[in-house]
Amino acid sequence: MKNPIKKLVKSLHKDEGYYESWKANIAMSFYDQYNRTKKTKKYLNNKDIHDIANQAAEEFLSLLCKK
Repeated sequence: MKNPIKKLVKSLHKDEGYYESWKANIAMSFYDQYNRTKKTKKYLNNKDIHDIANQAAEEFLSLLCKK
């Protein structure tokens, strides 16, 4: 498949529902990781938020690439 990212971006621009579904999945990855972290830490600093965002991105990409 040539230029899969360009095709994805084109689809995201063309279909509002498709765009919203991607946005929701990315947001939920962050939300879920945030809630897991809040169970063990009462206060979060900037480093915690940065770590949460990276862990959420990893989780999202893992689910996306799951076979």
